[in-house]
Amino acid sequence: MYRIVLGAAAVAFVILVSGAAAITGGVPDGSTHPEVGALLAPQAFSDGTWEECTGTLIAPRVFLTAAHCDEGLDRVKVTFDSNYVAPGTTYTGTWHADPAFSKANGDPHDLAVVVFGSDVPNITPAQLPKLGQLDSLAHGDAITPVGYGAQSVTMGKGGATFHYADIRYRTVGTVNAMTKTWLRASMNPSTGDGGTCYGDSGGPNFLGAGTGETDIVAATTITGDFVCRATNVDYRLDTPSARAFLGQYVSLP
Repeated sequence: MYRIVLGAAAVAFVILVSGAAAITGGVPDGSTHPEVGALLAPQAFSDGTWEECTGTLIAPRVFLTAAHCDEGLDRVKVTFDSNYVAPGTTYTGTWHADPAFSKANGDPHDLAVVVFGSDVPNITPAQLPKLGQLDSLAHGDAITPVGYGAQSVTMGKGGATFHYADIRYRTVGTVNAMTKTWLRASMNPSTGDGGTCYGDSGGPNFLGAGTGETDIVAATTITGDFVCRATNVDYRLDTPSARAFLGQYVSLP
């Protein structure tokens, strides 16, 4: 989701068209997922933080994120620091969003890549799924979301406040439902699930969890409920439309 706090009247709009944010119910990732990075905003937010969205290195020179994270810039910066403190270590690349991107609920084509001029050193890229690989997922199967988004939400008289640490976090959620385009996962803390929040948009949801976790990015975080407590909604990467865009930049499995 975007870093925006809106009133109740705008909640439905946010759920439909904005991306999801920070990891909730998780732990600091440390060096567990070095291939997961943050897309940096061109200037700090009012709270002094810089991460706007999350993404994943899927080839030595290709960083995958969400199209709705577009700042209107041709050249953008990415960091893979697990605990980012400006200026940190950054890599500058060229922004390419899927030209079919829209805010439609069907297939929004909400994908973008950042292409670097040289290989990102000392990081092994994550893998993409095979065509239709997620069709075999069942209700309750585990996924591992990773991201730099908000870690908690508090409610007050002025509405929701989202708290950011500029640290890469990970957690575990469980599959609720699948459509041809979307993977929907529980992030309900009452059932032990964690999930995503504002700032996690474009970030990976890896197949499996714990000792069963793989390096395959099943889907990218796009949206969810307004206060980041119910559902993590993710864009599948095993579909013909996702693969048609990604295949222009990487070799597909």
